[in-house]
Amino acid sequence: MEEVRQTSAWVASHAKHVKVDSLEIENVADRIQGSVPKVEWDFEGIHYFDGGPLTVQYLLVLDAINFCFWPDEELSYDHLASGLKAALQQDNSVLDADRLQTYDGPQLRELLNWPRPLPLEEERIRLLHEVGIELERSYEGQAANLVKAAGNSAARLVTLVTRHFPGFRDHSLYKGRQVFLYKRAQIFVADVWGAFKGQGHGKFYDIGSITIFADYIVPAVLEQLGVLKYSSTLSNSIDSKIEISSGSEEEIEIRACTIYAVEKMRDLIESKFAKKVLSVEMDLWLWSKGVQDSDLAHHRTLSIYY
Repeated sequence: MEEVRQTSAWVASHAKHVKVDSLEIENVADRIQGSVPKVEWDFEGIHYFDGGPLTVQYLLVLDAINFCFWPDEELSYDHLASGLKAALQQDNSVLDADRLQTYDGPQLRELLNWPRPLPLEEERIRLLHEVGIELERSYEGQAANLVKAAGNSAARLVTLVTRHFPGFRDHSLYKGRQVFLYKRAQIFVADVWGAFKGQGHGKFYDIGSITIFADYIVPAVLEQLGVLKYSSTLSNSIDSKIEISSGSEEEIEIRACTIYAVEKMRDLIESKFAKKVLSVEMDLWLWSKGVQDSDLAHHRTLSIYY
C-alpha cells in the first residue's frame, strides 16, 4: 500500500484547493490523548455474519456495489448492508457466482427491498456481473478462495482484488501523475478483518499496511475538525451541494489529502504517545462520527469508487 501513501502525499504537497493543517492534527491527537475511540466493526448490527465462507462472499458483493448513495437522500450504506443480509437469510444462494451474473436492476432492488432505481444502478449491475464472472473463472465461485490465495496478507489481497476485478481499480491522474486510492479494495480487506476479528478468514499479518478509506464522509469529518482546509471556492461548492466532477483536481485533492492527513495523525500518535494504532481503526472512528451527524456537509461526486 506504499503506492497509496506515496501518491497521496505527493498530491498533498502540490494541492491548491485542499490543505492539511499539521497543527490541527496535533490538536486532535492531544484531545484524544493518542487513544482512538474504539468502535466495533458492526456497531450498527447491519451486516451478515455466519462465521464462514458465505460471510466473505457477502462482503465482496457488498463492497463491489458500496458507492454513491448521496443522489438519493433516503438511501444509505445501511440499506445496502442490511438488504443483502436479509436476502441471504431468506435464501443463502442469492450471492452465488452464477446468480450474480444474471441480476438486472429490478432484481437488485428486490434483493435490497428498495422501491426505486438506485443511483448508478447500471454500474452496480455491471460490477455484480464482473464479480460473478471472475469468481467463477478464477476462484471456483468462492470469495473465500480469493482471500485464501492472498496467504494472510492484506496488501496481497488488495493486489489480487484490483488485478481480477477492474471495478475496484480506484486510481486517477493528477497533474500528470497516477494516484492510487483503492478505497473499496481496501475496505473489503478491512471488512473481512473486522468481521472475523482478525482470525480465520480475517487473519492478516500486515493489516497495518491498509490506509484509511477515502470516501465522502471521512473528509467531511476532518474538515469539521479543522484538519483539512478547503479553498473558499471549494467550500462554497460543497455548501451549495454543487457536484464536483470525478477525476477533477478538487476531488482528487480531497481524497488524497484525507489519506495523507490520517497517516500523519497515525505517525504522530505513535511518536508522541508511543501507541500503535491502525488506519482501519481510525477510519471506523471518523466514519462513525460522520454518519451520526445528519448535518454534515460533504462533497458530491458521481463515482463508482466511493
